[in-house]
Parts: sequence; C-alpha cells; structure tokens
Amino acid sequence: MFDRHRDAELAIRGLGLVGFEMKKLSIVGRERHTEEHATAAFWRSIFSILAAPAFFWIPAIGPILTGGLIGSALMGTLEGAAVGAAVVGGTGALAAALASIGIPKDSVVRYEIAVMADSFVLIASGTLAEVEAARETLAGLGARVETHAR
Repeated sequence: MFDRHRDAELAIRGLGLVGFEMKKLSIVGRERHTEEHATAAFWRSIFSILAAPAFFWIPAIGPILTGGLIGSALMGTLEGAAVGAAVVGGTGALAAALASIGIPKDSVVRYEIAVMADSFVLIASGTLAEVEAARETLAGLGARVETHAR
C-alpha cells in the first residue's frame, strides 16, 4: 500500500528494474486523484506499463482506476453481479474481486479502507519465488508489504 502516487510509481518501476514481469502487477486507486496534474501523469504512466487499464464506479468508494489482474477480476465480479450474483454491501464488488485473486477477508477489508482513504494498493502475483523477490524489493523501497499464499 502506498499513500502517494509517486511512491507507487517508483515501486512499479523498481520491480521492473529487477526483472519482475509487469503483467503480474496490479494496482487500484481512486480516480479523483486525476484532478491533480501529477497524479494524472501517474495514471498515464501506469497504464503504459501495466496491462488491462480500466475505470470503474464502485458504490461507497466512487470512481477507481485499475491496471493489471485486479481490473480483470473486478470486471468479472461486476459482470457476475449484473446477471444476478450476490455482491453484499456497497463495496462488495471490490471485496469480491480482491478475494477472487486469493486475498484473505481481513486483508480485503484493510485494502478497501486504504483505497477509500486515497491510498494505492499494488499487488504482485506469481510463484512463491517471484512474490518473495517482489516483497524484498518493495520492502527495500519502504512499502507496507503483506504476502498472501493462494
């Protein structure tokens, strides 16, 4: 989790420098940051690096931007909700998307709160060795890092 877009961008670029595969990264943050010139530039930069950039409106959170696997998971969750799948509570779609990629419920709540508080959540997926290398890199950059086994 990152409180500032600049720190999230440095983390993504740092992971790229150590050879982490960019298609295994995801990020989610509130869209209203784009009112600031620097953060609009951040999202343009992130979207040029990560796959599957997307914009969503999540009840109780508002507009969010995503890149990577989390965007695909969120789209699947929203499509499921549209055809009758139960999404509980206003932030259920984001929670369901995070849970669908293997994040435990207690962490899902923490990440939802972080996004609502205008933080950025960066997710690195991969093998145990890849995730450990990403964890070490991110911790070295001062990130608040948590790991979750799937």
